[in-house]
Amino acid sequence: MATHLEIALVQTEIFWQEPEKNRRHFASLIDGIDKEVDLIVLPETFTTGFTMTPSEIDPSEGNRTLSWMKEIAREKGAAITGSIPFFQNGRHTNRLLFVEPEGGVHYYDKRHTFTLAGEHRSYARGERKVLIEYRGFRICPMICYDLRFPVWTRNTEGYDVLLFVANWPKPRIDAWDTLLKARAIENMAYCIGVNRVGTDNNGNDYVGHSACYDPLGHQVVFSDKEEILFVKLDKSQLKEIRDQLRFLDDRDAFILQ
Repeated sequence: MATHLEIALVQTEIFWQEPEKNRRHFASLIDGIDKEVDLIVLPETFTTGFTMTPSEIDPSEGNRTLSWMKEIAREKGAAITGSIPFFQNGRHTNRLLFVEPEGGVHYYDKRHTFTLAGEHRSYARGERKVLIEYRGFRICPMICYDLRFPVWTRNTEGYDVLLFVANWPKPRIDAWDTLLKARAIENMAYCIGVNRVGTDNNGNDYVGHSACYDPLGHQVVFSDKEEILFVKLDKSQLKEIRDQLRFLDDRDAFILQ
């Protein structure tokens, strides 16, 4: 069983509601990765930006992006993940897709739609938490606004990595930094957040701050500019910390309604 997981965090700007242009852009960036990685992480709504009018996007774009992700994963020998507006069964969801190099697909629909921007009126919310077993690590994927809700993200399943993809704007970036660190500490897990940079068509500015925090809350990598960050997670280090500091043994039991 693998004891390390090498992850590439792709922090870049996103072209507004232009899926094909964004796929070309991300393909070019990913093609430039000249080292072996296990997982490539893209931001939230990486094909469109954080649009509240997903009906303006061709409904077939979701499956086109899924096919593109399968091709990238196969070529790079690495899983790839990020969220997109996805249309299925007459409704849109903000769907995180996790595609493995062998073609396996997992998905998570954003639970907490961002009501401040009206996301709840454009996207149906997800109802289930997802755990992904990948190369010896248990990964729990989440999307942006989920970060503010510690009950939903609580480590009751023994995951190793809590992973957030986001379009988190500049005015509230201090909250992003603080909550990523807090989620790592309280769950005794690696916590990774991948955000975007640039300005969207609604005038929102994004400054990145993609980062990884270890189970003690130490910042492992961080960036506030357009670039690809690399981080290697160590399963043996995680186990050593949890064995020494058995804080998860004292967590409260609860049931989500």
